[in-house]
Amino acid sequence: MFPSFLPPLVQELTEETSIALAQKIKIQEIVTPLTAQPIATTYVQGGQGKTPILLLHGFDSSLLEFRRLFPLLERENNSWIVDLLGFGFTERLPELPLSTEAIKTHLYYFWKTLISQPVILVGASMGGAAAIDFTLTYPEAVEKLVLLDSAGLAKNPNVGKFLIQPLGYLATELFLRKPNIRQKISVNAYHDPSFASRDAQLCASLHLEMPGWSQALIKFTQSGGYGFFGDKLSQIQQPTLILWGERDRILGTADAEKFQKEIPHSKLIWIKECGHVPHLEKPQITAQSILEFYHENNLSC
Repeated sequence: MFPSFLPPLVQELTEETSIALAQKIKIQEIVTPLTAQPIATTYVQGGQGKTPILLLHGFDSSLLEFRRLFPLLERENNSWIVDLLGFGFTERLPELPLSTEAIKTHLYYFWKTLISQPVILVGASMGGAAAIDFTLTYPEAVEKLVLLDSAGLAKNPNVGKFLIQPLGYLATELFLRKPNIRQKISVNAYHDPSFASRDAQLCASLHLEMPGWSQALIKFTQSGGYGFFGDKLSQIQQPTLILWGERDRILGTADAEKFQKEIPHSKLIWIKECGHVPHLEKPQITAQSILEFYHENNLSC
């Protein structure tokens, strides 16, 4: 049985890992200083272990992004995924501000409410930028950091700040909602385009059916989103693992070595024959790398 708060389209999922993860989604009211009303926050938890692993998804995505990685992690460890504020299936309150600061605050109170101990924080793409931001602000909450083809080094101005109604609405509803546009993005995210299946398309778009999707995306884009952390990376003291698909066509490959150079206690592992989403295209290698990093006592740089 799927949770009742998920859109009816969830019934059309066909891959075993997609169905299993969707069925495990839970919802928790998270009290934050952002609004007087608690925020209904969606997450998945599974497995047991001393130090939790917490996964953060990418832009305009959801926790379903980790459908292939999560089962491999929870077999050996206490593992969590959360839908970031404004994304996935987490509640989008109309009066709620939506910015990187709000996302970070919501994530902190989610962590404080349900986990409340240092985690291995894993961020993919935009989730990597969110993980960096969280680590810099709440270092006590992060034991180690893992970046999967991470954002966070973009210097170009975010044109989204110029999106005003109705232009913002048109950009989301008439562009990002189009199945052919989303499928093109999906194909580009993989090295092997056969991964861009019908099931993958459903997983990548199911959250679009949630109330307030386009309005939240417009708010976040207008806020400027995640930009350049290059001048702050040296402040990260946690051991950091950088996993990068060597055929990444979304962010390219140059930033991988930049992250390694700027983050003091870091190491870089290239994932061969892999695009922007190693957790989907090479989940076994990704899981093995994360779990080996998890068990390392010291990081050789």
